[in-house]
Amino acid sequence: MFRMSKGNKMKKFIFIIALLSPTIAYANTVTPQWSQGSMQSTTNTTQTITETRNTKVYGSELKTWSGTNVTPSGDITDSATTFSVTDNTQAWQLETTNRAAGLIEEIDAVININTTATTTSLSVFSQ
Repeated sequence: MFRMSKGNKMKKFIFIIALLSPTIAYANTVTPQWSQGSMQSTTNTTQTITETRNTKVYGSELKTWSGTNVTPSGDITDSATTFSVTDNTQAWQLETTNRAAGLIEEIDAVININTTATTTSLSVFSQ
C-alpha cells in the first residue's frame, strides 16, 4: 500500500488551502487615445428567386352551340343533331363546342426575381 509522508501531506494541504482561498482581482482604468471618430459600413446584398408554377386546369363535359340564322334539328346533346340555315338569303354563323371532361389546359411558368439592396450605416462617436 502507498503511504504518504508528512511532507507530502503538508504540500497537499497547502495546495487545497490555496485553491479555496478568495482572491482579489484588480482592474486597471483604460483611457482611449482618441477623442472622436466615425465609422462607415456599406453592405451590398444580391438575391435571386426562381419560382416555377405548374398549373393544371380541369373542367367538366361541355356541349354548346351559338349562331345566327341557323336552326338545330334536335337537342345539342344528341350526336345526330344537324344544323340548317334558316334564311338562305341572309348571312349565317355557327359555333359549336364539344369538350370531354378532364384536363383542359396546362400552364408551366418560370418567374425569376432579382433584387439588389445596398445598406450604408454611419456611426459617429466622441467622448
